[in-house]
Amino acid sequence: MTVSKLEDINDKVVPLLAPTLHGNKVLDFLDFCKVAHLMKDKIHLTEEGIDQIRKIKAGMNRGRQSD
Repeated sequence: MTVSKLEDINDKVVPLLAPTLHGNKVLDFLDFCKVAHLMKDKIHLTEEGIDQIRKIKAGMNRGRQSD
């Protein structure tokens, strides 16, 4: 599968990955979905939107804080 459009992320990648993830990867996937939603709504085209995405990215994977 090749993802070349934002629409492909929402229509192909998200449905493919959603049922297969477990543990902390689910939290990273939900963050990924938040960013995809921001991009779909074109919020990423503003400085505030870019800052939001940077904060989400910083909290993913090894940057995730344990509760």
